[in-house]
Amino acid sequence: MTEWRNWSGLESARPRRVEEPADTAAIVAAVERARSERSTVKMVGTGHSFTAISAPEDTMLRPTHLGGVLAVDRDAMTVTALAGTRLSELNARLEGLGLSLHNMGDIAEQTLAGATSTGTHGTGGVAASLSAQVCGLELVTGTGEVVRATETENSELLELGRVGLGALGVLTTLTFRVEPLFALEANETPMSWDEALDGFDERVAAHHHVDTYWFPHTDRLMVKTNDRLDDLDVEPLSRLREWWDDEFLSNSLFGALNHLTNAVPSIIPSFNQLSSRLLSARTYSDVAHRVFTSPRTVVFREMEYAVPREAGLTALREARAALDRSGLRVTFPVEIRVTPADDIPLSTSTGRDSLYLAFHTHRDADHREYFALVEPILRAHDGRPHWGKVHTRTAADLAPAYPRFEEFLALRDRLDPDRVFANPYLRRVLGD
Repeated sequence: MTEWRNWSGLESARPRRVEEPADTAAIVAAVERARSERSTVKMVGTGHSFTAISAPEDTMLRPTHLGGVLAVDRDAMTVTALAGTRLSELNARLEGLGLSLHNMGDIAEQTLAGATSTGTHGTGGVAASLSAQVCGLELVTGTGEVVRATETENSELLELGRVGLGALGVLTTLTFRVEPLFALEANETPMSWDEALDGFDERVAAHHHVDTYWFPHTDRLMVKTNDRLDDLDVEPLSRLREWWDDEFLSNSLFGALNHLTNAVPSIIPSFNQLSSRLLSARTYSDVAHRVFTSPRTVVFREMEYAVPREAGLTALREARAALDRSGLRVTFPVEIRVTPADDIPLSTSTGRDSLYLAFHTHRDADHREYFALVEPILRAHDGRPHWGKVHTRTAADLAPAYPRFEEFLALRDRLDPDRVFANPYLRRVLGD
């Protein structure tokens, strides 16, 4: 029996059947069979969610043959791709076409279906999440029907399905709004805690994208600002500097040192002090996707919450105070990002500007006590957990956090009345 396991190694499952459909018709057949058998089917991606949101129970579908760009509409400035396409592949194709997405997160290994279904997001910009850039989709429903949704056709499905959690159907294609290829200048600057937080709002207002990292047990942060350039005349990092900073220091050496700190947690504060002091300022520019995304070879576990923007720094300060009191030792930085409000019903930014706080541990460190320490703080500030990252929430306490939660459940009832796409995670966060 084949075992499915996610990237972090935190979740696993043993489906009874594994298939690699070559087209939509094969997906329809798998769904219809599962429905007739009263079983379940789940299309998996690359496993980059830390939750079991895509864990298969009965039939596991792999998107091996479901990648690639299908159509480019330069008049409408849209691109349609198969939902199993990896973001890295889409970025490369778009660059070759002289096009780009507006914004993205810092990992490019997810499939488009997985990234949009869980609300994967970047920071800043006019639209922060990949889902907010979706203007069309096609999916196979729980009854085996193939349904297309655009702003003028089945618009309710488009509105609710852009962050669909895999609960409404198997996505087959996604259409994104795109823009002419653009470049970003990145400036990375070490700062003290007071300097970074005192100037936070002004910095966010002054730059297109701001990403901030606080090193626990220190007063040090790294602040990265990304700003659009007027042309594509870029000055990227040299291959040697890129390898040294982003592959050796941030991945190979950091990963090796985590094995040491996991064995001797008492040295973690000194380790973080040294790591944060070794960081140096740097400036470079490149086409957007190569600035937004970075390699991630050190395996970790993550919990991320979106809190209202006005409560964000207060929640951060409270989380720091709780960590300082706890005696826990944490090597990974806390990531701080901001997003504009969007109108996607199950987006963590729906209806409000948000500040995201992401907490990480190495895969070999026990994350449970750390996450349990900070999650109540984030919940107390009306936080919403990232659907693809570790959290303990259930349908009962998630429903009040989303004004249109019941509307989503009603659409699920219509599209998947027999719960062909259910699994334990979806039963927990959406109910039966």
